[in-house]
Amino acid sequence: MPDVMEKQREARRKIIRQWAKLPKDRRQSMEAISEFARTAAQQNANAFVRSRRGSYETIMGWLLPRAHL
Repeated sequence: MPDVMEKQREARRKIIRQWAKLPKDRRQSMEAISEFARTAAQQNANAFVRSRRGSYETIMGWLLPRAHL
C-alpha cells in the first residue's frame, strides 16, 4: 500500500506542475479544468487505487482550489 500512495503523491505533484505551467487563460473555465482532469486521469491511471472517488474526481479536487474562476 505505501508504494501505491507514493505513486499517487508523485502523480499529484506532476499533474499540479503541468496545470501551473498552462497559460492563465487556459485555467479559467470549468470546461478547461474538466478536459485537463480527464486527460490527466487517463495518462496517470496506474497511479490511482480504486476507491469511491475515481481518478477524475480526485484530480478535480486538486485543481479546483488552484483554478482562476
